[in-house]
Amino acid sequence: MRVIIILLIALSSVFSNAQNDALFNEANKLYNQGNYNEAIEKYETILKSNKHSAAVYFNLANSHYKLNNIAPSIYYFEKAKMLSPNDKDIKNNLVFAENMTVDAIDKVPEVGFSRIFKNLINTFSADTWSMLSIVGVVLFVLLFLLYHFTQVTSQKRVSFVLSILSIAFGLFSIIMAFQKNNLESKNNPAVVFAQESRIKADPNKTSEEVFRLHEGTKVQVLETYEDWYKIEIADKTQGWIIAEDVKLLNIF
Repeated sequence: MRVIIILLIALSSVFSNAQNDALFNEANKLYNQGNYNEAIEKYETILKSNKHSAAVYFNLANSHYKLNNIAPSIYYFEKAKMLSPNDKDIKNNLVFAENMTVDAIDKVPEVGFSRIFKNLINTFSADTWSMLSIVGVVLFVLLFLLYHFTQVTSQKRVSFVLSILSIAFGLFSIIMAFQKNNLESKNNPAVVFAQESRIKADPNKTSEEVFRLHEGTKVQVLETYEDWYKIEIADKTQGWIIAEDVKLLNIF
């Protein structure tokens, strides 16, 4: 019985993938014909089946861009970038979409040791740093065994030094893995979808307005209170925005 269930699940997955491929091709054809609204419907149908890919998000973003839908185009380009961070076409098209936004916010650059340390952490993913830490520990064990059993003085000296370096590398990689995981857990970006949103000093509608944001602006969500988000923009200015005015990027 279990084998039959597994076969049915496998067949269902194959059928779903084939159906999504057909929808993707239909959507691409509609896009090439200039039928952008119809193409959007097809791409969104694929997403509703929990088929998330950079290609679908990229083409969906391009469709919205053609219709001058600022917020959706930036939102879906950002989603595509999250799944394929090194894709040059995604990066370039995202820049074009961002040029349509109203808000001109100067980004505060990170300098000095903080910038160097963050760049180092972002060299690899948390999983890769974890794997490197395991490699360091395994090398330490092997080199320590070599040090323990070899009788040659020069080999003992070299294996001892390398074993110390290996365990140091392993510990360093573990620290980097925790730091990377910490950065990712705090990273909660969102895109403003409201045509204009009034950002408040406190999470209530009667609070003082501190600034305004417009559709397509990317923000960082710091915390949540009821139906409000505390946000930070690129210049480090903070405030509270009503939750319905933005869409979170980390939700797939």
